[in-house]
Amino acid sequence: MKFGVCAPIDKAGIVKQAGFDFIECTVVSLQPEQSDSEVRDVLEQYRESPLPIESFNILLPRDLKIVGDNVDGERVQRYLEKALERVKAVGADTIVFGSGGSRTLPEGFPRAKGEEQIVQFLDTLADLADPAGITIVIEPLNRTESNIINSVPEAVHFAEKVNRKSIRVLADFYHMYKENEPLENIVRHKEWIRHVHVSDSRYAPGLGDYPYPVFLDCIRRAEYDSRISIECLWKNFEEETSLACKYLHRLFGVE
Repeated sequence: MKFGVCAPIDKAGIVKQAGFDFIECTVVSLQPEQSDSEVRDVLEQYRESPLPIESFNILLPRDLKIVGDNVDGERVQRYLEKALERVKAVGADTIVFGSGGSRTLPEGFPRAKGEEQIVQFLDTLADLADPAGITIVIEPLNRTESNIINSVPEAVHFAEKVNRKSIRVLADFYHMYKENEPLENIVRHKEWIRHVHVSDSRYAPGLGDYPYPVFLDCIRRAEYDSRISIECLWKNFEEETSLACKYLHRLFGVE
């Protein structure tokens, strides 16, 4: 098991000091719509990170729509090509597809059409991810953040429809809890789960009242032994990352 934190690259030193194995940054911070020369310093900061950057989240900016009547296919293609190129260049192999603002269906827009557009988007993404050895994990979001893909089974449904080796699913403790989704879905769909996000009442693990013993039991029965990233709000980043790392190590019995 490897533990990481979703945080900006300039926090990598703190995350390492706290005892984590990796940091998860955002694809948008790689500025895929800017030229290589314009982001040279940004990319250098990633390459010099004191901690491995193994995964990325926030794939798309909110204004880059993938559903609805105003999808700019050429812009999406250009963005994805450069995004995956840069993710690969800094050594990561996993990208989280959440991007609620980009995938939310416009009011009154036919759901079936929206589903077709998401499948088409994921297929385009797989065309780039497959040869690059990058895994795309579909993130179910709660209904306040997106009106489509709100549970692990729904994410699995899309992954099955796309049917590409690079398209898999993420389980997020926060979104599952907020949606009253059974944590047992982690076990039921274990063959699709490739990444996990955690928090605790939206804060760091160990600081809230989420049923972590139940979560731990499901993770173990699913035989999941890969990466777990903390994605939460922080009151005191340096202090709470250290506490959260110790909590997760105790919980999972990791030395």
